[in-house]
Amino acid sequence: MSTTQIFLENFLQALAVGIMVGGIYGLMCLGLSFIFGIMRVINFAQGDFMMLGMYAAYYLVTGFGVLAFLGVYIGPFVGAVLAGPILFVFGFYLHKFLVSRVTGIRVVSAEAEGHYAQLILTLGIALILQNGALLIFKSSPVSIRTPLSIKAWELGPFMSDGMPVLFNQSRSIACILAVLVACGLFVFMRRARLGKSLRAAADNPEAAIYMGIDVDRAHRIAFGIGTAITAIAGGLVASTISFQPYVGIEFVVIMYAGVVLGGLGSTVGAFMGGMVIGLVQQMSTLILPHQLQNTAIFAVFILIMMFRPQGLFGRTSERA
Repeated sequence: MSTTQIFLENFLQALAVGIMVGGIYGLMCLGLSFIFGIMRVINFAQGDFMMLGMYAAYYLVTGFGVLAFLGVYIGPFVGAVLAGPILFVFGFYLHKFLVSRVTGIRVVSAEAEGHYAQLILTLGIALILQNGALLIFKSSPVSIRTPLSIKAWELGPFMSDGMPVLFNQSRSIACILAVLVACGLFVFMRRARLGKSLRAAADNPEAAIYMGIDVDRAHRIAFGIGTAITAIAGGLVASTISFQPYVGIEFVVIMYAGVVLGGLGSTVGAFMGGMVIGLVQQMSTLILPHQLQNTAIFAVFILIMMFRPQGLFGRTSERA
């Protein structure tokens, strides 16, 4: 087999993995972007919401065995989806009792529109969640085991003497679910009455109040939905990697990079930004050592920002 054929096979395999990983990254970024798009809140705790989603899925499937009756093939993915509603409730009340104090119309007149307080508060929440999880869940890595993580579907081969492209079954299903959740959110925001209310609260909070929309309640729901979406992404990741209470730190940088790359305030852009991050991360392994994957991500990030500072899909006035 020639060097060109080997490179082509490696390229196709990296592309396949990049798409699968990018789909899950896109869902992570979507949750963060949703909160920012509706509320204009920079949330440093988003990675830790993802961590809680991973543990919620873990205890539903493995720890407490609530979903054991579904088996090892279906249970992990149902657990990932159910982590969303659990973390929605958490995010809803976290906003009601804490985050609402530094967001909304009441802080618009504050210096920097309250962003200083938001940064400090969300950073404090992140530290509390990390250390609280360490006390409760301990530091030993855990994972949701499924036989699908060691099985793959084959596509090809594309050459007579070549190897087929392998699609890990667990990652493939996780990517499909991530796309379905993202599509469901887009439809909800465009068609549902509540979704339209959230958009109105994002576009012009004062006008929304005059139209009879409870903006504070809309922000609580938005914060809960953003938390739930990232929690689902965490639950999907939990079946492919082992994790511990500080795992959120590993992903929060990727989330912010994807959101900014796609365009601040653009939900579609956030998902596509996450997809680009996943593709760059995996494709970089063709020419760089594994340890330099994140370096490749930010090299591409800087290049794109140089020529399109508003992001790939962002516009100055765009909202969620």
